[in-house]
Amino acid sequence: MTTSPHHLAQARAADSERRRARVLKALDQLAANGEEITVSAVARAARVHRSFVHRHSDLHAAVLARASEPPPGATTGTQASRRSLLADVANLTARNGRLTAHITRLEQRLSEALGQAAWEASGLGAPADVDTLTRRVGELEQQILDLRVELAERDDDLAAARAANRELMAQINTPHVG
Repeated sequence: MTTSPHHLAQARAADSERRRARVLKALDQLAANGEEITVSAVARAARVHRSFVHRHSDLHAAVLARASEPPPGATTGTQASRRSLLADVANLTARNGRLTAHITRLEQRLSEALGQAAWEASGLGAPADVDTLTRRVGELEQQILDLRVELAERDDDLAAARAANRELMAQINTPHVG
């Protein structure tokens, strides 16, 4: 049994026509049932690969056209379109990303503030009023210098009083010749 190339081409063309008919039938059934129409859904219902629908531009265009139509029996005034819902999803996804980034920044700031407070509470950090303490240290150092000068003056007065005492004692203890 020999098979000519002409018979193979005819069989291939017939198979392609059967699959095309299944795709169009599946498209009509999905639309009639009000189900979501996508290339994947139509290919799955027709038992063909998605690439079959994509390779045939007329089938692909028919799927896209049906997908953009409102479902039968739907009111167009109050129902959201697929595109508007996709736009809402995209906007909400972007908002979610922005909020996540904002939360991350706030958590970072909170972490830094808590870390600073713990560092200061542990005594490792410099107190908040460093300028006041520096000024107080300067005042105390000046007071120490003043007290040292005053102490030196009193030491000098004490030494002079002791010397005067020694002279008086020496005069008292010397015999008088009379």
